[in-house]
Amino acid sequence: MKATEVPEITGAYLFEPTPHADERGFFCRTFDADVVRSVGLDPNAFVQDSLSRSVRGVLRGLHLRSGAGEAKLVRCSYGRVFDVVVDLRPGSPTYLGRGLFELSDATQTTLYVPAGCAHGFQALTDVADVSYRIDRPHDPAEDVTIAHDDPRLAIPWPLPATSMSARDRRAPSLAEALTHEEG
Repeated sequence: MKATEVPEITGAYLFEPTPHADERGFFCRTFDADVVRSVGLDPNAFVQDSLSRSVRGVLRGLHLRSGAGEAKLVRCSYGRVFDVVVDLRPGSPTYLGRGLFELSDATQTTLYVPAGCAHGFQALTDVADVSYRIDRPHDPAEDVTIAHDDPRLAIPWPLPATSMSARDRRAPSLAEALTHEEG
């Protein structure tokens, strides 16, 4: 497994495993504490694992947490997703930068999303399972959502959004969300 820094988002990393394939399928390590530690992250900081299943066209996000934020490891364990990270840390050298990725079951690549960054994805296959390893327990009172189609972000979602949560459909613009966070 190797770790690669994401240039568009300071502190974000892609962890790329080495699948071992044969006639039975494949085997790969999807988490390695030593590799995580090698880029300065504490592998023991992750306290909660979650899984979402989406169908083609479903769009989830853009989500982040207020307060101390939330760092997470994200991997598409089945299917393919178009994944987006937006840096919303005011002091970051990549503030408002965005990283666009395709995560899939073929590569099992894991994306590290630093606290203070918004995250979202869209399912590109009939079924897409996304697993999350989060660094602090979820508190719905800290949830922040930003409109996926905010023109300032100009995210090139590959498909029309076939389904979204009510919360995501009502999400405020980036400017409104940032004003609310500062206020």
